[in-house]
Amino acid sequence: MQLSIKESDKESLLGSLKIANLAFQEKYPGDRPDRQPVHTVYGGANLFKADSCVRMGETALKSLRMYAPNFVELARALSLEGHGYLPQTEREVTKLTDRLEGMDEPVRRREKAWLAWSVYQKIIRKLETEPVEDFRIDFEDGFGNRPDEEEDAVALKAAAELAAGMKAGTISPFIGIRIKPFTEDLKYRGVRTLDLFITELLNRTGGILPANFVVMLPKVTIPEQVSTLVRLFRILEKERGLAEGVLKMETMVEATQIIMDDEGRNPLYRIIAASEGRCIAAHFGTYDYTASCGITARYQTMSHPVCDFAHHMTKVALGGTGIFLSDGATNVMPIGPHRGEQLSSEQLQENRDSVHRAWRTGYSHTMHSLINGFYQGWDLNPAQLPMRYAATYTFFLSSLEDATARLKVFVERAAISTLTGDIFDDAATGQGLLNFFLKAMNCGAIDETAALATGLSLEEIRSRSFYKILQGRRSKA
Repeated sequence: MQLSIKESDKESLLGSLKIANLAFQEKYPGDRPDRQPVHTVYGGANLFKADSCVRMGETALKSLRMYAPNFVELARALSLEGHGYLPQTEREVTKLTDRLEGMDEPVRRREKAWLAWSVYQKIIRKLETEPVEDFRIDFEDGFGNRPDEEEDAVALKAAAELAAGMKAGTISPFIGIRIKPFTEDLKYRGVRTLDLFITELLNRTGGILPANFVVMLPKVTIPEQVSTLVRLFRILEKERGLAEGVLKMETMVEATQIIMDDEGRNPLYRIIAASEGRCIAAHFGTYDYTASCGITARYQTMSHPVCDFAHHMTKVALGGTGIFLSDGATNVMPIGPHRGEQLSSEQLQENRDSVHRAWRTGYSHTMHSLINGFYQGWDLNPAQLPMRYAATYTFFLSSLEDATARLKVFVERAAISTLTGDIFDDAATGQGLLNFFLKAMNCGAIDETAALATGLSLEEIRSRSFYKILQGRRSKA
């Protein structure tokens, strides 16, 4: 059959298109398969100690066991799926717990109490082994504006504590500092703290940074603030003998001008591009953003509609770039109003009711973030950690069956494409589905074997890349 388009014309046209396609792919490489922490804990730099994360886990576990001594209590407080079928008396709860613990997992999954029991067990294990995934030593809102001499001293002391924590193995898997913003009135202070902290840390560690170390730049409104930080990074790397590009940063989305600039454009992509590949995440600042929208303090919550608008604008601007997105913080702390050991029964009940209300608020906010595609958020107090993990584990476990079915179908489609010699060009969607399982495994919601039901092998899962999975299957075919 004779074709109308000459081979030379086709090659010329498609060659030009290739240049445009590759340029687009470079800007939008898709989701990163790297581990993303489920939260960042912000703590004042003056309070940071080498063992802060360990102590936060102990405090969080104590709070959970005080106000939810068993999984039934937690399920009722949060109205978890199946809570209406759970027993009422302590004896019946103990009996059910013993029965569930004696079951194999496939059998246990058929029980109505499976979700609530599994979530509770996973929270305890997480708080015992890795209570904090990411910690930010805060020199901004969590520290405040103090005399220069005081901030200098705290910067040196915090660096020393971080070095000690690195040596003792007590720091979180992800860690960093938040400096003051590069606004005209605070830029000198931000630079000085950055220089003091990094220099002291490297002096004490022999030039070694902690794994996944990052510098958070708050209140960003223009690309020039980011590009200035990048130039400072280059100076520090050169002066301290660090590998080029090793210093990474995050930006904050907490002003209306970062959502829409003076020309009616969303400047987020240009702000990220100004980092020259060093920016790995964008964090939402709930309270600064709502304040910039004129929302009064009483209504400055993560559930306010202006936050959803900012979230969606952020996702639209940065979708496919590989930038991790984080939601903000819940400012309702699950701490009872009454303190002391000699409390009356009424005071104990008031504490319990207050904590459970705060739990429901934190759980609801985190679940709202997860449902809207924000897999990370902030925590400000160790008592918030149990609800961070309660919501995270509930989200992943309750979605596991549907996600497994979808990825299994996708893997089968890819396999058919491989066998027939067709090009399967939807690897980005496959990576998105695979990332659900990677995120669930990273935080402890599931283990690797749970992902085998998708039709992937352990070797393929551990590659963390759907594109590599396709390549491997094609080479075998």
